[in-house]
Amino acid sequence: MTVVSGSKSIPPSPPVVDPGAPPFQSSVAGAGIVEANTENIAIGTLVAGVVSEIYVSVGSDVKAREPLFKIDDRDLQAQLAIRQTALRVARANVKVEKAQLDDLKNQLARAEILSRKQVISVDELDRYRYAVATAMARVAYARAEVASAQAQVKETEINLDRGIVRAPRDGKVLQLKIHAGEFAPAGITQTPLMLFGSTNPLYVRVDVDENDAWRVDPAAPAFAFLRGNREIKTALKFVRFEPYVVPKKSLTGDSTERVDTRVLQVIYSIESGNLKIFPGQQMDVFIETPDHLTPSVAPVQSGDETREIRS
Repeated sequence: MTVVSGSKSIPPSPPVVDPGAPPFQSSVAGAGIVEANTENIAIGTLVAGVVSEIYVSVGSDVKAREPLFKIDDRDLQAQLAIRQTALRVARANVKVEKAQLDDLKNQLARAEILSRKQVISVDELDRYRYAVATAMARVAYARAEVASAQAQVKETEINLDRGIVRAPRDGKVLQLKIHAGEFAPAGITQTPLMLFGSTNPLYVRVDVDENDAWRVDPAAPAFAFLRGNREIKTALKFVRFEPYVVPKKSLTGDSTERVDTRVLQVIYSIESGNLKIFPGQQMDVFIETPDHLTPSVAPVQSGDETREIRS
């Protein structure tokens, strides 16, 4: 009795929500995930530091080059003030050296007149000439110092601008994982500081099993049902293939789902723009295939034997 009662099969529990039914007589099914048409851009910062200001919030529509957040730059502001002062000093020094050069040129002109009248010696005239040449070199050196000070000011201004993270293009803030007062590390982080992308229109990245990849026709109609509510459905428009077949990473949670497989990723755009669909949601996608579509078989000659391979 124990064996008989324990060997009874337990009927599977019915799904909470019925999945979408394929609208085509013959189709290829794939799991799709909604994403921005720019793909999801992980925003980072070149300059590590404490975030002083956040200019946007989740869901904000942002134009290209608009600021997103700012790294504390008080040290750079102080450095900029010092370098701007040094630039003003260098410019003033140019005026001083130029005035001295003009004075020595006047003295040289008078000395040349006196030399022609043999009032002063040739050696004394040469000293005036050398003094003018030295003054000209000092003016050139002072102008070089001005150029150097301008470059240092420009460097600090660029570093200040690098501390302000800006939107790479028009789009929407999808996630915001950094707040004012938190430390923002530079480089690649496990969790993006901010997730950004253009959502008009939304794209669907569909994973098609590699065994069915040959059946997908770019010109074939495609339809998608939102996971959890099959009443939210939309036609799809083909955008492109991701030409490299990759291991499956987007999991649906189905108990019969295989993970030891590779998938062809097909990108579609959502035709309807007024549906309650958000980036990151999953969709059941069906791509129509003709009933008569079968793999082509071609003979291959190898030595004295002829064998057939599936293409």
